[in-house]
Amino acid sequence: MADSGSVSSSSFDSASIATVDQVQNAVRGRMSGVGGQALSDESSRSWRDVFWSFVFIIHLISVGFVLVVLGLNRFKKSNRLQIDKYTNTIMENRVGLTEDYWPLYALAGGVGSLLGWTWLFLLGSFANHVMKISVHILTTYLAVISVLCFWGQLFFWGVAFSIGAGLQFLYVISVIDRLPFTLLVLQKAVKMVSGLPEVIKVAYAFMIVMLLCMGVWSFGVAGIVASSMGDGGRWWLLVVFSISLFWAGVVFCNTLHVIVSGMVFLVLFHGGRESSSMPSKSLMKASRYAVTTSFGSICYGSLFTAPIRTLRWEIRGIRSKIGQNECLLCCVDFLFHLVETLVRFFNKYAYVQIAVYGKSFNRSARDAWELLQSTGVEALVAYDCSGAVLLMSTIMGGLTAGTCSGIWTWIKWKDKVSMVACTATLMGMVLVGLAIVVVESAVTSIYICYAEDPLLIQKWDAEFFNQISEMLHQRLQHRSARAREVLTGNRFDSRREVLEQA
Repeated sequence: MADSGSVSSSSFDSASIATVDQVQNAVRGRMSGVGGQALSDESSRSWRDVFWSFVFIIHLISVGFVLVVLGLNRFKKSNRLQIDKYTNTIMENRVGLTEDYWPLYALAGGVGSLLGWTWLFLLGSFANHVMKISVHILTTYLAVISVLCFWGQLFFWGVAFSIGAGLQFLYVISVIDRLPFTLLVLQKAVKMVSGLPEVIKVAYAFMIVMLLCMGVWSFGVAGIVASSMGDGGRWWLLVVFSISLFWAGVVFCNTLHVIVSGMVFLVLFHGGRESSSMPSKSLMKASRYAVTTSFGSICYGSLFTAPIRTLRWEIRGIRSKIGQNECLLCCVDFLFHLVETLVRFFNKYAYVQIAVYGKSFNRSARDAWELLQSTGVEALVAYDCSGAVLLMSTIMGGLTAGTCSGIWTWIKWKDKVSMVACTATLMGMVLVGLAIVVVESAVTSIYICYAEDPLLIQKWDAEFFNQISEMLHQRLQHRSARAREVLTGNRFDSRREVLEQA
């Protein structure tokens, strides 16, 4: 029995090593001809997920109309449109005017835009330092806001920010060993994007359009804050319209994501933006595809990708630090496998497939995930925390905008601080997120290109290619070692059960 066990163990070791070598060879051996054919075949593109583009457009028109009505009802004259007669049963709020609160949101929009434009302007010089600062200072910032909320007798928000600071601290501790590799990938992504000034200009344009949309949104929200409804009714309306703004903001970010991903893929595929084989008007084509044939896929994916990604980061961080608590590990593993199943159909790498091949969102997500798994690059994706680091920078920017508006509100109307600060924070996050998404797009494109054909990365940056290949080899070996431990443990348990029965 011992001999058979040693033979099985040695055969498993050989199979594990062979698997690592096969995956490495597969990663290095994939050809990019299919990618080039898809890039050049424009006639194959057709409209995808059209239903969701109609849903999004109708949603924008409907929400915009309601917001304008709510804002006008309190603009320069109380109850201008006689809406208060429908809220007589819940009138318990001091009456105000839209213009009383609109400047507070203008401040949040200005701060968010300033932070976003500063990020884009400093891209390539101080972006990495900003990301490092965001990772380390966000916990402290959340704790400080929590203390201020307790001091201002906002106990609910004090507890909420305390919990947020604790979760942020635990997450950073759980992934602290991954940060060097994450910052390396982000540094290379910044290098790529900073070499595409036309993409930065598109990001500026998206922020301006988003700022105009926020002008309408904040006009209506200011009317809600000034309305005669009680706190309950106003909070419900603010939550509904905040979800609407969140979806619109994510759609804008992912549309920009598709444009940037298409450009980065083209640059890597053709060996540089100055290459003679680079298609003419490539940015114009990428933009046209993003806002026409692929827009429905972007709207559909934007509903689910952000919450699923956030949940996946938290579960991965907790799972890596559980240790030997089998009961807790079993529960977390159940959630982990559930989220991993969802990630197969909703992931950010789908936007690269949408940009390059013009597929529907579900097919793009499935193909992208199968590509990453079949080549082993998924092991790098799982180890990388670049999305979480960029989210921290986005949250930091949003909190800065919300704090500025919150302090001004506290000086004028202390009872309105929570409503104004929360909605202003969301505005800041959306605006800063539009600036940061260009880097995230470059990260996803680098991974997809590495899975398609590693030589694309080697031609672009040989040193980075060696670093990422070495890390991939280490992660595959780590996974093989963990699988070997699980198999050995299961074999030991089965032997013990046999001996006990005997």
